[in-house]
Amino acid sequence: MLRAARRYPPAVRVLLLVNATASSVTARKRVMIRKLLAARHEVEVAETSRRGHATRLARAAANDGFDVVVVLAGDGTLNETADGLLHTDTALAPLPGGSTNVYARTLGFPTDAIDATNELLRSLQRGSTKRIGVGRANRRPFLFNTGIGFDAAVIRRVERYGELKRHLSHPLHVAAAFEVFFRKEGSRTRLDIDLDTDELIEGARFAIVSKTDPYTFLGRLPLRIAPDAGLDRPLALTAFRALDAITLLGGAASAMRSGRFLAHRRGIDHRYDLHRLLVRSPEPFAYQVDGDDVGDTQQLDIEYEPDALTVVLP
Repeated sequence: MLRAARRYPPAVRVLLLVNATASSVTARKRVMIRKLLAARHEVEVAETSRRGHATRLARAAANDGFDVVVVLAGDGTLNETADGLLHTDTALAPLPGGSTNVYARTLGFPTDAIDATNELLRSLQRGSTKRIGVGRANRRPFLFNTGIGFDAAVIRRVERYGELKRHLSHPLHVAAAFEVFFRKEGSRTRLDIDLDTDELIEGARFAIVSKTDPYTFLGRLPLRIAPDAGLDRPLALTAFRALDAITLLGGAASAMRSGRFLAHRRGIDHRYDLHRLLVRSPEPFAYQVDGDDVGDTQQLDIEYEPDALTVVLP
Protein backbone atom coordinates (compact mmCIF):
# COMPACT_ATOMS: atom_id res chain seq x y z
CA MET A 1 0.00 0.00 0.00
CA LEU A 2 1.41 3.38 -1.01
CA ARG A 3 1.75 5.92 1.78
CA ALA A 4 0.92 9.52 0.92
CA ALA A 5 3.98 11.76 0.79
CA ARG A 6 4.31 14.14 3.71
CA ARG A 7 3.38 17.65 2.65
CA TYR A 8 5.50 20.62 3.69
CA PRO A 9 4.66 24.28 3.15
CA PRO A 10 6.44 25.98 0.24
CA ALA A 11 10.10 26.74 0.80
CA VAL A 12 10.82 30.24 2.04
CA ARG A 13 13.76 32.51 1.23
CA VAL A 14 16.11 32.65 4.18
CA LEU A 15 19.11 34.87 4.78
CA LEU A 16 21.39 33.29 7.39
CA LEU A 17 23.22 36.23 8.96
CA VAL A 18 26.34 35.20 10.87
CA ASN A 19 28.67 37.05 13.20
CA ALA A 20 31.75 34.81 13.04
CA THR A 21 33.34 36.56 16.04
CA ALA A 22 30.38 35.90 18.36
CA SER A 23 31.35 33.88 21.41
CA SER A 24 29.72 30.55 20.56
CA VAL A 25 29.86 30.65 16.74
CA THR A 26 32.18 28.10 15.10
CA ALA A 27 32.78 27.25 11.43
CA ARG A 28 31.45 23.72 11.99
CA LYS A 29 28.27 24.97 13.64
CA ARG A 30 27.69 27.45 10.84
CA VAL A 31 28.01 24.74 8.17
CA MET A 32 25.65 22.39 10.03
CA ILE A 33 23.02 25.09 10.47
CA ARG A 34 23.18 26.07 6.82
CA LYS A 35 22.74 22.44 5.74
CA LEU A 36 19.75 21.98 8.03
CA LEU A 37 18.05 25.12 6.72
CA ALA A 38 18.94 24.46 3.07
CA ALA A 39 17.41 20.97 3.20
CA ARG A 40 13.95 22.59 3.17
CA HIS A 41 14.42 26.23 2.22
CA GLU A 42 16.26 28.53 -0.16
CA VAL A 43 19.20 29.81 1.88
CA GLU A 44 21.83 32.48 1.36
CA VAL A 45 24.55 33.28 3.89
CA ALA A 46 26.00 36.67 4.78
CA GLU A 47 28.63 37.50 7.39
CA THR A 48 28.83 40.73 9.36
CA SER A 49 32.19 42.48 9.31
CA ARG A 50 31.77 45.70 11.29
CA ARG A 51 29.48 47.61 13.60
CA GLY A 52 26.16 48.43 11.94
CA HIS A 53 26.74 45.99 9.08
CA ALA A 54 23.88 43.72 10.16
CA THR A 55 21.40 46.59 9.83
CA ARG A 56 22.39 47.23 6.23
CA LEU A 57 22.37 43.52 5.34
CA ALA A 58 18.93 43.03 6.91
CA ARG A 59 17.47 46.08 5.18
CA ALA A 60 18.81 44.85 1.83
CA ALA A 61 17.31 41.40 2.47
CA ALA A 62 13.90 42.92 3.18
CA ASN A 63 14.09 45.04 0.03
CA ASP A 64 15.04 41.92 -1.94
CA GLY A 65 11.98 40.00 -0.73
CA PHE A 66 13.53 37.52 1.72
CA ASP A 67 10.93 35.93 3.97
CA VAL A 68 13.13 35.44 7.04
CA VAL A 69 16.47 36.67 8.33
CA VAL A 70 17.96 34.06 10.67
CA VAL A 71 20.62 35.51 12.96
CA LEU A 72 23.42 33.30 14.31
CA ALA A 73 25.06 35.78 16.65
CA GLY A 74 24.68 37.49 19.99
CA ASP A 75 22.10 40.02 21.10
CA GLY A 76 24.04 43.01 19.73
CA THR A 77 23.96 41.72 16.15
CA LEU A 78 20.33 40.66 16.64
CA ASN A 79 19.49 44.23 17.70
CA GLU A 80 21.15 45.65 14.59
CA THR A 81 19.28 43.16 12.40
CA ALA A 82 15.95 44.10 13.95
CA ASP A 83 16.73 47.75 13.16
CA GLY A 84 17.00 46.84 9.48
CA LEU A 85 13.74 44.86 9.48
CA LEU A 86 11.44 47.33 11.24
CA HIS A 87 8.18 47.97 9.38
CA THR A 88 8.91 45.35 6.72
CA ASP A 89 7.29 41.98 6.01
CA THR A 90 10.55 40.06 6.57
CA ALA A 91 10.60 38.08 9.81
CA LEU A 92 13.43 37.92 12.35
CA ALA A 93 14.54 34.56 13.78
CA PRO A 94 17.26 34.37 16.47
CA LEU A 95 19.67 31.47 16.94
CA PRO A 96 21.94 31.45 20.02
CA GLY A 97 25.42 32.49 18.94
CA GLY A 98 26.49 34.79 21.77
CA SER A 99 27.35 34.24 25.41
CA THR A 100 23.92 34.99 26.91
CA ASN A 101 21.39 35.08 24.03
CA VAL A 102 18.72 36.85 26.05
CA TYR A 103 16.19 37.31 23.25
CA ALA A 104 16.38 33.81 21.75
CA ARG A 105 15.93 32.29 25.20
CA THR A 106 13.13 34.71 26.09
CA LEU A 107 11.22 33.67 22.98
CA GLY A 108 11.67 30.02 24.01
CA PHE A 109 14.35 28.72 21.64
CA PRO A 110 16.77 26.09 23.02
CA THR A 111 20.19 27.25 24.20
CA ASP A 112 22.00 24.89 21.81
CA ALA A 113 22.21 26.38 18.31
CA ILE A 114 21.57 23.08 16.48
CA ASP A 115 18.57 22.27 18.65
CA ALA A 116 17.34 25.82 18.11
CA THR A 117 17.70 25.39 14.33
CA ASN A 118 15.56 22.25 14.40
CA GLU A 119 12.98 24.12 16.45
CA LEU A 120 13.13 26.98 13.96
CA LEU A 121 12.44 24.57 11.08
CA ARG A 122 9.33 23.35 12.89
CA SER A 123 8.26 26.96 13.40
CA LEU A 124 8.69 27.75 9.72
CA GLN A 125 6.71 24.64 8.84
CA ARG A 126 3.84 25.84 11.03
CA GLY A 127 4.18 29.45 9.92
CA SER A 128 4.61 30.43 13.57
CA THR A 129 5.22 34.19 13.48
CA LYS A 130 4.01 37.13 15.54
CA ARG A 131 3.88 40.85 14.91
CA ILE A 132 5.21 42.73 17.93
CA GLY A 133 6.12 46.17 19.20
CA VAL A 134 9.63 47.30 20.12
CA GLY A 135 11.14 49.95 22.34
CA ARG A 136 13.18 52.90 21.11
CA ALA A 137 15.80 54.86 23.04
CA ASN A 138 16.70 58.08 21.22
CA ARG A 139 15.33 56.31 18.13
CA ARG A 140 17.62 53.28 18.59
CA PRO A 141 15.36 50.19 18.78
CA PHE A 142 15.60 47.64 21.57
CA LEU A 143 14.06 44.19 21.77
CA PHE A 144 14.33 43.40 25.48
CA ASN A 145 15.69 46.34 27.50
CA THR A 146 17.61 49.55 27.77
CA GLY A 147 19.61 50.27 30.91
CA ILE A 148 20.54 53.70 32.25
CA GLY A 149 23.37 54.55 34.65
CA PHE A 150 24.86 51.76 36.77
CA ASP A 151 23.61 48.96 34.51
CA ALA A 152 25.17 50.57 31.43
CA ALA A 153 28.42 51.32 33.29
CA VAL A 154 28.77 47.59 34.07
CA ILE A 155 28.36 46.67 30.41
CA ARG A 156 30.89 49.33 29.42
CA ARG A 157 33.46 47.90 31.84
CA VAL A 158 32.87 44.34 30.54
CA GLU A 159 33.64 45.59 27.03
CA ARG A 160 37.08 46.67 28.24
CA TYR A 161 38.01 43.05 28.87
CA GLY A 162 38.04 42.48 25.11
CA GLU A 163 38.60 38.86 24.05
CA LEU A 164 38.07 37.57 27.61
CA LYS A 165 34.37 38.40 27.21
CA ARG A 166 34.10 35.70 24.55
CA HIS A 167 34.99 32.96 27.06
CA LEU A 168 34.11 34.35 30.51
CA SER A 169 31.13 36.61 29.94
CA HIS A 170 29.05 35.78 33.03
CA PRO A 171 31.89 35.87 35.61
CA LEU A 172 33.12 39.11 34.04
CA HIS A 173 29.71 40.73 34.43
CA VAL A 174 29.67 39.85 38.13
CA ALA A 175 33.23 41.14 38.60
CA ALA A 176 32.44 44.31 36.64
CA ALA A 177 29.39 45.00 38.81
CA PHE A 178 31.57 44.97 41.93
CA GLU A 179 34.21 47.13 40.26
CA VAL A 180 31.67 49.70 39.12
CA PHE A 181 30.02 49.77 42.54
CA PHE A 182 33.21 50.24 44.56
CA ARG A 183 34.80 52.66 42.09
CA LYS A 184 31.63 54.75 42.07
CA GLU A 185 31.28 54.53 38.29
CA GLY A 186 27.71 55.27 37.35
CA SER A 187 26.82 55.84 41.02
CA ARG A 188 26.93 59.64 40.73
CA THR A 189 24.06 59.59 38.26
CA ARG A 190 20.89 61.46 39.26
CA LEU A 191 17.98 60.95 36.89
CA ASP A 192 14.62 62.67 36.61
CA ILE A 193 12.12 60.49 34.74
CA ASP A 194 8.97 62.01 33.21
CA LEU A 195 6.30 59.37 32.53
CA ASP A 196 3.38 59.53 30.11
CA THR A 197 1.14 59.05 33.15
CA ASP A 198 2.03 62.65 34.21
CA GLU A 199 4.20 61.27 37.04
CA LEU A 200 7.73 62.44 37.75
CA ILE A 201 10.32 60.22 39.44
CA GLU A 202 13.12 62.41 40.77
CA GLY A 203 16.66 61.52 41.75
CA ALA A 204 16.80 57.95 40.46
CA ARG A 205 20.27 56.42 40.62
CA PHE A 206 19.74 54.06 37.71
CA ALA A 207 16.87 52.58 35.74
CA ILE A 208 15.99 49.71 33.44
CA VAL A 209 13.23 49.91 30.85
CA SER A 210 12.05 46.43 29.87
CA LYS A 211 10.21 45.22 26.79
CA THR A 212 10.30 41.55 27.82
CA ASP A 213 11.00 39.37 30.84
CA PRO A 214 13.59 38.31 32.01
CA TYR A 215 16.02 41.20 32.14
CA THR A 216 18.95 38.85 31.44
CA PHE A 217 20.34 35.44 32.38
CA LEU A 218 23.18 34.48 34.69
CA GLY A 219 24.16 31.08 33.33
CA ARG A 220 20.93 29.07 33.38
CA LEU A 221 19.23 31.40 35.84
CA PRO A 222 16.85 34.09 34.55
CA LEU A 223 17.09 37.46 36.30
CA ARG A 224 13.58 38.88 36.58
CA ILE A 225 13.17 42.51 37.55
CA ALA A 226 9.93 43.21 35.64
CA PRO A 227 8.05 39.89 35.68
CA ASP A 228 4.92 41.34 34.06
CA ALA A 229 6.74 42.69 31.00
CA GLY A 230 6.06 40.81 27.79
CA LEU A 231 5.86 40.73 24.00
CA ASP A 232 2.21 41.78 24.03
CA ARG A 233 2.64 44.75 26.38
CA PRO A 234 4.29 48.19 26.11
CA LEU A 235 7.23 49.20 28.28
CA ALA A 236 7.98 48.46 31.94
CA LEU A 237 10.14 50.72 34.10
CA THR A 238 12.22 49.69 37.12
CA ALA A 239 13.79 52.79 38.68
CA PHE A 240 16.22 52.53 41.60
CA ARG A 241 16.33 55.57 43.88
CA ALA A 242 18.92 53.82 46.08
CA LEU A 243 22.29 52.42 45.06
CA ASP A 244 23.64 50.46 48.02
CA ALA A 245 24.94 46.95 48.66
CA ILE A 246 21.66 45.74 50.20
CA THR A 247 19.63 46.89 47.22
CA LEU A 248 22.05 45.46 44.66
CA LEU A 249 22.77 42.12 46.34
CA GLY A 250 19.25 41.64 47.64
CA GLY A 251 17.84 42.68 44.30
CA ALA A 252 20.03 40.22 42.40
CA ALA A 253 19.08 37.37 44.73
CA SER A 254 15.41 38.33 44.47
CA ALA A 255 15.59 38.49 40.67
CA MET A 256 16.81 34.88 40.61
CA ARG A 257 13.94 33.71 42.84
CA SER A 258 10.50 35.13 43.55
CA GLY A 259 11.20 38.81 42.93
CA ARG A 260 9.46 39.78 46.18
CA PHE A 261 12.39 41.83 47.49
CA LEU A 262 12.45 43.95 44.33
CA ALA A 263 8.67 44.27 44.34
CA HIS A 264 8.49 45.58 47.91
CA ARG A 265 11.86 47.26 48.52
CA ARG A 266 11.52 50.93 49.36
CA GLY A 267 13.26 53.13 46.84
CA ILE A 268 12.47 50.92 43.84
CA ASP A 269 9.68 52.18 41.58
CA HIS A 270 7.86 49.88 39.15
CA ARG A 271 5.62 51.05 36.33
CA TYR A 272 4.05 49.01 33.53
CA ASP A 273 2.35 49.68 30.19
CA LEU A 274 4.22 52.89 29.48
CA HIS A 275 4.26 54.28 25.95
CA ARG A 276 6.78 57.04 26.51
CA LEU A 277 9.18 58.34 29.14
CA LEU A 278 11.81 61.05 29.14
CA VAL A 279 14.99 60.68 31.19
CA ARG A 280 17.03 63.79 32.02
CA SER A 281 20.14 64.56 34.07
CA PRO A 282 22.33 67.64 34.56
CA GLU A 283 25.37 65.41 33.94
CA PRO A 284 25.98 62.95 31.07
CA PHE A 285 24.96 59.37 31.90
CA ALA A 286 25.73 56.04 30.24
CA TYR A 287 23.03 53.95 28.61
CA GLN A 288 22.83 50.61 26.82
CA VAL A 289 20.35 48.94 24.48
CA ASP A 290 20.02 45.14 24.41
CA GLY A 291 23.38 44.82 26.14
CA ASP A 292 25.23 47.16 23.77
CA ASP A 293 26.97 50.26 25.17
CA VAL A 294 25.62 53.23 23.20
CA GLY A 295 27.51 56.07 24.89
CA ASP A 296 26.59 59.03 27.09
CA THR A 297 23.74 61.49 26.93
CA GLN A 298 21.96 64.00 29.16
CA GLN A 299 18.50 63.27 27.76
CA LEU A 300 17.00 59.96 26.71
CA ASP A 301 13.63 59.82 24.94
CA ILE A 302 12.23 56.28 25.28
CA GLU A 303 9.06 55.22 23.49
CA TYR A 304 7.06 52.17 22.58
CA GLU A 305 6.56 51.52 18.88
CA PRO A 306 3.71 49.05 18.24
CA ASP A 307 3.31 46.72 15.26
CA ALA A 308 6.93 47.21 14.25
CA LEU A 309 8.53 43.79 13.72
CA THR A 310 7.67 40.21 12.81
CA VAL A 311 9.44 37.49 14.83
CA VAL A 312 9.46 33.72 14.44
CA LEU A 313 8.26 31.92 17.57
CA PRO A 314 8.98 28.31 18.60
